[in-house]
Amino acid sequence: MLSAGFTFSQSSLQDYAACPRRFRLRYLEGLEYPALESEPSEIYERHVREGQHFHRMAQQVLLGISEQKVARSTGSPDLERWWQAFSSFYHTELFNAQELLPEVSLAAPLGRTRLLAKFDLLAADGDGRLRIYDWKTYRKRPREDRLAGRWQTRVYRALLVRAGAQFNGGNPVLPESCEMVYWFSNFPAKPARFQYTEAQFQLDWAALEKLVAEIMAAAAQKDQDRSFPLTDDQEQCAYCQYRSYCSRGVQAGDVELIEAEGLSEETFDLDFDQIGEIAF
Repeated sequence: MLSAGFTFSQSSLQDYAACPRRFRLRYLEGLEYPALESEPSEIYERHVREGQHFHRMAQQVLLGISEQKVARSTGSPDLERWWQAFSSFYHTELFNAQELLPEVSLAAPLGRTRLLAKFDLLAADGDGRLRIYDWKTYRKRPREDRLAGRWQTRVYRALLVRAGAQFNGGNPVLPESCEMVYWFSNFPAKPARFQYTEAQFQLDWAALEKLVAEIMAAAAQKDQDRSFPLTDDQEQCAYCQYRSYCSRGVQAGDVELIEAEGLSEETFDLDFDQIGEIAF
């Protein structure tokens, strides 16, 4: 059973969509991550650390800390390059927004539970238009159609419409006034932008209600091996930290082959909620 007060997020929904068994192991059983996602570990771990560090740097600047002060903490060629690109993006696209709200959390009831999202940045233009920004440090830029179909894109925009009136002067947020923007540190001139419509919102919210009801029903079943089956796409298993629990191998997939196998890093989103502050 799901714990009392369990709150769904785009990450938990994406886990279920990718592999119901992964959802069960992570959220119902609360198992610790038993294995590396990919090898060689030093490459993967360095990329994770640098991605975490970049997110925190962006947050610090958006909270008002000087760019010069934040830039002193780059510490690697990749971070230096990413930071220069972000600084340019900040001054050309973000600097004139009426309000910049980094690390905004938003929640709303969904069926018998709740749905939560945490935006890297919410920008308000003052005329009712709201833009959600998400920073990605992928080494390969995902295809637009894959991003459009991901639960992050659907959850973030739908939740902003459903529960974002506080960011619009107390007025309802119109779907047509919402935009989701993915900015890629390795492809800074090619952000992915997704406008929204009322029709898309209605479809997304109905899909969310249906998916959450399906998960809740599965969690109530006694035979959870059956109600939370393994994915049929076994290529994913080499890059899943739970593969040993499922008898689908103990050797991590090669990080250099993730893209070659069509499993770009959007399949394995990082959780930056627990990252510590940069020391100044």
